[in-house]
Amino acid sequence: MEILVKKWAKQAFLIVLVSFLFNTSFAQTTRKEKSAQKEAEVKGLVESRNYVFKAEFAQPMRGGSRYITPDYDLTVSKDSLVAYLPYFGRAYIAPINPQDGGVMFTTTQFDYNMAEKKNSWEIVFNTRNAKDVQKMYLSVGKDGYATLQITSNSRDPISFRGYVQARKKKA
Repeated sequence: MEILVKKWAKQAFLIVLVSFLFNTSFAQTTRKEKSAQKEAEVKGLVESRNYVFKAEFAQPMRGGSRYITPDYDLTVSKDSLVAYLPYFGRAYIAPINPQDGGVMFTTTQFDYNMAEKKNSWEIVFNTRNAKDVQKMYLSVGKDGYATLQITSNSRDPISFRGYVQARKKKA
C-alpha cells in the first residue's frame, strides 16, 4: 500500500510540475505577444505622425510635481501641431490676456525630427510661429508611455509625463 501511495505522490507531483511549467511558458508567450503588438502599434503611430500625447503629470522646473486632469494634450498630425497644456512655473513676461497662461497654440509651421533609439523614439518639434515655444522634445517608449519637455522664450522649462494614443476620428 505504501508503494502505491509513493507512486501516486510522484505522479501527482509530476503532473503539477508539468502544468506549472506549461502555464508559465504560455503566460510569458502571451505577454511577449502583447508587448510586441503594443510596440508595433506605437511605432505605427509615431511614424505616421498622427497621434495624441495625453499628459497625466506636470513637472515644472520649480516647485512640486502634480497630477493634471485628462483634458490636456498635444495633438500631432502631418500638417499641424495643437498644444493644449497647462503651465506651472516662472514666466519672465506675463501674458496680457490671463487666458493665455498655459502652453496653448496651433501651428502648421513646424519641423518634425524623429530618431529611433534602443527602447524609445526621440522626437524634436521646432516651432516657427508658436507664441513663446522654442522647442519641444517628446520621448516615446516602446510601451507608449512618453515624456514631453518644452523650452520657451520667456518661461522656465516644463515637462509632462503621459502616453501616446491614436487620434480619434471626427464624426
